[in-house]
Amino acid sequence: MALMITDECINCDVCEPECPNQAIALGLEIYQIDPHKCTECVGHFDTPQCVQVCPVACIPADPQHPEDRATLWQKFQRLRATAPT
Repeated sequence: MALMITDECINCDVCEPECPNQAIALGLEIYQIDPHKCTECVGHFDTPQCVQVCPVACIPADPQHPEDRATLWQKFQRLRATAPT
């Protein structure tokens, strides 16, 4: 699954720079994760880096974007293929 940031976000700014896919950006009130870019760090790290650094544990799996590890790997491959060099 892609991840999401809940309303408990305190805008501490630690998650955004940790995302290897640049999937996290500041929204109108809190940070948001673009589900089309989020691979839960598959292809980069063993665990989602944003979850590791979040001080308030407000980054769960997004139930509206269910994806298994194979799907996340395919998304990683697609993002890597379209990334500017």
